[in-house]
Amino acid sequence: MRNLLLKLVLFALPLSGPLQAATLNERIESLGANVIFMRHALAPGFGDPDNFDIERCETQRNLDDQGRAQARDIGTKLKTTGLDFDEVLSSQWCRCAETADLLDLGHWSTFSGLNSFFQGYADREQTLEKLDVYLNSLSGSELVVLVTHQVVISAATGISPPSGGIVLYNSKTQRSESWRW
Repeated sequence: MRNLLLKLVLFALPLSGPLQAATLNERIESLGANVIFMRHALAPGFGDPDNFDIERCETQRNLDDQGRAQARDIGTKLKTTGLDFDEVLSSQWCRCAETADLLDLGHWSTFSGLNSFFQGYADREQTLEKLDVYLNSLSGSELVVLVTHQVVISAATGISPPSGGIVLYNSKTQRSESWRW
């Protein structure tokens, strides 16, 4: 009996990935989401060092091995959905850029409208204005991935995701909801 139960559990495990992917697709469709906000993957610590330089990764808080694995895993899960992403944008911070790269969703580029204003390294009002202009430029029919910081996602959606967290967002209705795998 125990062997049979183990076989049933093992048989069911591979189904969990596609079922989760279908659920994400359903949530995107239900919400009319055209934006997937993603907080950068795990980068231990808090804020950035005092010697922060946007051009030098060694002066920033960066992903660790667990964060890199998390970003790859999320990218794999996103790819299994079969969704087509029209654009992938990242904050200029190295932890976001590395997350975007490790997602492996195709070409991506940086966008200053996703930069962190947490410690004042970027101006909050200017950053959010750039993001607002971008979000308002979306027609609603595309699907974009925006890799950014907790403060940016919170300001735009009212939701504070964990590292690697995803928030689905409809740029026309401004409705949003958290997504967990």
